[in-house]
Amino acid sequence: RQGQTIPLAPFFNWGHWWNTGAAFSFLADAGGWQRYLFLGLTGMVTIVLTILLCRPRPRLEALGYSLMLGGALGNLYDRVVLGHVVDFILVHWQNRWYFPAFNLADTFITIGAILLALDMFKSDKSAKEAAQ
Repeated sequence: RQGQTIPLAPFFNWGHWWNTGAAFSFLADAGGWQRYLFLGLTGMVTIVLTILLCRPRPRLEALGYSLMLGGALGNLYDRVVLGHVVDFILVHWQNRWYFPAFNLADTFITIGAILLALDMFKSDKSAKEAAQ
């Protein structure tokens, strides 16, 4: 049920929330047009990531793009079929500080972006060492 929360740990709740906006519910109350904006943006991101993955890539970079693509497709599916993204993970601290609810697709996108950043730093360090 929408809005239901089940505490699983002192810092972690399982729940059910609908997010018609983007990250942190950005534009969630925009009146409905944002759905089409996010569908278009996600479609373009999906095409770009697919093209990037068609070329040989180092493993870490390919994994990062793959995780981001999977997350984008998961959220795209929710938006197309349900009209919103279903968020169900809620992390908090002492019932005072709450991180905005998110889902596994958001987690994969975040991990993918972190892996790409790590790969860039690794590549940058290798390039500097090779130049010396």
